[in-house]
Order: sequence, then structure tokens, then C-alpha cells
Amino acid sequence: MPSTNHSLPELERLRAEDAMLRGLLRAHGIEIPEDKAEGEVDTPQSLAAEAKVSKRSAMADKIALFMSLFQGREDVYAHRWESKNGGSGYSPACKNEWRKGVCLKPRGKCRDCGHAAYLPYDERAVAAHLSGSCVLGVYPLLRDETCHFLAIDFDGEGWRDDVRMVAATCQAQNIPCYTEISRSGNGAHLWIFFSEAVEAAKARALGSVILTLAMREHARLSFTFYDRMFPNQDTLPKGGFGNLIALPLQVAAARHGGSLF
Repeated sequence: MPSTNHSLPELERLRAEDAMLRGLLRAHGIEIPEDKAEGEVDTPQSLAAEAKVSKRSAMADKIALFMSLFQGREDVYAHRWESKNGGSGYSPACKNEWRKGVCLKPRGKCRDCGHAAYLPYDERAVAAHLSGSCVLGVYPLLRDETCHFLAIDFDGEGWRDDVRMVAATCQAQNIPCYTEISRSGNGAHLWIFFSEAVEAAKARALGSVILTLAMREHARLSFTFYDRMFPNQDTLPKGGFGNLIALPLQVAAARHGGSLF
């Protein structure tokens, strides 16, 4: 039989790297689950695989899968708007929006309006998003300052190298991640989904650990094109919802290759 001694240095390197990762996680107060059997992943994606949702599935099944992954605040969501002069942005969806004598716009902000009646993030809203009649964004930071996912944002023409290296680091650490091309096609979101809600501070600490490991592993990693993480805050800002993130699978953007995984 051929000797396998040449694999021992690599094995030791992997063990040392694993120990370093666990140490970083403990330092940030992140609990480390017990090792799982090879190939076993305890995340919403495993449920998706069992459900076998495909392009041919009923819309209700697609919506259920979408909402099981992209979970944010249920009492409010954001919708994308475009102005006649070419401006665009996102604002909380409200049934009183632009209602004369009721809505504060354009003089004031939604958070200062006493007539705000936000629309819920529900099946109807997601159906409109997936059908292309609107573009939604969710507020990932929940009222109890937990979240269901972490997304790392990369922007600019050189984003590809950075996001590939960070994704490789996630894969090396057995952290399932999914890369979504941005709406413009000039950037990406790296999504990590949790099987249950976790403290936003710990989720963001995990993101910092991943970025730190990626920089140690890849000397070429400049992070010139790293933008931010979602949720963008550890705690809810007073009177606000925290930063929103645009949801993927936007019909108009998908026609040009954007907003797709």
C-alpha cells in the first residue's frame, strides 16, 4: 500500500485551523454545536431539499420556501421606488403612503409619522415580489435583536475575487453559504442562514471571524470591495428598524443576470 504520511502535515494544519476557529467563536460568545455526521446539515436548506421545491412547484410552495429562508420583521417590510428624475431607493411599505393630509412625505420621515400603518411581510407581499409587480426588502434585525440570517455585502468591479475567497473559507469551515449576484450585477451578497434565531451581535461576530480567517488564509484578499454586513447593527436604533436588505429573485433584475444565486 502507498504511504499516507504525506497527508499528516495537512491534517495537523486543518486541526490547528479548526482549533483557532473554535477559539475565536468562544471569544465572541458564540456557542459551538456538537460535530455532526458527514454530510448532515441542520439548516433550513436541508428542509428545502426534502421538500424538493422546484420551478414547477406551486407558487404557495415557492413562497413558503422563500419565507423560511429570508426571514425578517413580520410587521413591516420595505419596497423599492423610482422617481421621475431617475432617483431610487427603499421605504417602509405603508397603506397611508402619499395619502394627502395624512402621510408626512415629503416633509417628514416615516418614523416621525403618527399615521404610519405599515404593511406586514407576509405571503401576499412575497407573491408580489416573486411575480415582479414590486421589489421587496426585509429588515433582518428583529424586535428582540435577533436575526435569522447573516449577509455579507461586496460591491465594485473587483468583488468577485473577494467573495470567492470568503466563500472558500466558509466551505473549509463547513459553514453553508450562498452567493447572490446583486441587482446591478456589480457586486454580491454572501448569505448564511441559521436554523433558529440568534443574537444579532453573535451573528455579526461570526461574520467578523469568517472575514478574519479569510484574510489569514488568502494573502491577496484586500477587502477593498467588502461593504458591510446585514444585519448592520447589534441593537435596534431608537425609533427605527435598522438597515434593510433587498430580497433576491427580482424579476426585472434577473432578466439581466442580477439578483440570482
